[in-house]
Amino acid sequence: MYFEWDEKKNKTNIKKHGISFEEACQIFTDPHLLLIPDPCDSEERWNAIGFVETILFVVYTERNDGTLRIISARKANKEEINGYKNNDFRRN
Repeated sequence: MYFEWDEKKNKTNIKKHGISFEEACQIFTDPHLLLIPDPCDSEERWNAIGFVETILFVVYTERNDGTLRIISARKANKEEINGYKNNDFRRN
């Protein structure tokens, strides 16, 4: 699996959320990873909720060559944690 990201955005994300995109990539090894389509209309995006020392919420898109481009990463909120733990997530 290959990953890419904008390094300037990565630095901003670290300052804002304390999570690097490099760390965020590790959730894709979680066998219980939860993937949710993102209703964003600019491009096809996915939300991923997985465990790496804590439960993380990562937004990414997949390029034509299969590369995953990380867009943002943060600690999951209570609703996302519950969805992950119950292996079910529904947006209201």
